[in-house]
Amino acid sequence: MLVFLIYWRKSGIIHAVRSFDYEQIKEFQFRVKAQDGGSPPLSSNVTVKLFIQDQNDNAPQILYPVQTGVSVVAEMVPRSADVGYLVTKVVAVDVDSGQNAWLSYKLLKATDRALFEVGLQNGEIRTLRQVTDKDAVKQRLTVVVEDNGQPSRSATVNVNVAVADSFPEVLSEFTDFTQDKDYNDNLTFYLVLALAVVSFLFVSSLVVIISVKVYRWRQSRIFYQSNLPVIPYYPPRYADAGGTGTLQHVYNYEVCMTTDSRKSDCKFLRPCSESVLMVDPISTGTIQSAHREKIILDESDSADEQNIQQM
Repeated sequence: MLVFLIYWRKSGIIHAVRSFDYEQIKEFQFRVKAQDGGSPPLSSNVTVKLFIQDQNDNAPQILYPVQTGVSVVAEMVPRSADVGYLVTKVVAVDVDSGQNAWLSYKLLKATDRALFEVGLQNGEIRTLRQVTDKDAVKQRLTVVVEDNGQPSRSATVNVNVAVADSFPEVLSEFTDFTQDKDYNDNLTFYLVLALAVVSFLFVSSLVVIISVKVYRWRQSRIFYQSNLPVIPYYPPRYADAGGTGTLQHVYNYEVCMTTDSRKSDCKFLRPCSESVLMVDPISTGTIQSAHREKIILDESDSADEQNIQQM
């Protein structure tokens, strides 16, 4: 960052108006002019060189092994490894300078602390004893890196070690290797959230379907229970007729003809519905013909009776 300086005119004390950043600028210089109050005034210039001192404001940065958070990287150690076998090396840097950039490495946690050690100055991970068949295939080490500043800053790194002689054995053992706790927590959270969303959508759909069914059922009940008048429908062979005058009912007539007596009888049946009369277009013509024949027969009978009386 840029550095701005001011100084007091009477005392010549120089003050900084902003903080310095050693990683951006380590030293700079400026000129100061001193002038008296005489006439004419006399003055002289001086160059001031300023050196910035470093402060421990940066934590160490891990370069190797790389922490991906998802994939598992493991260092392989054969079961025939001797004491002092070099497993891997933790590499870290500090952007501070001087003693603030001096780093030290320590083994914070381990699956088997009696099997591995970490170099204090170089970060090398080596075996402390002979590897045996009883040692677990999956080994997890946590290494902390600290600088030498005051106060000191630190960073941690996880190192996965596989104690095996072949790659297939390592692959079968590390497929279910436990990942970082933060990653597992995030995965569990997203799974629970997805389950909650799916359950909510299912319940909402079920409620909507039931509501539609109930609404349609109530509409049908209201339709069937309504008191609105029903408009009658008459088929083509029926006619609506109302009784008028002294005859309050509509009767259905059937004409019966006899061949021997040449006389006709008219038979009255029971009354039909008060407002419906059956009409057959075919039988209408038959009734009219029978009526004409009856008139002719009646006239013939009358003529015969007259002839008998005259005789």
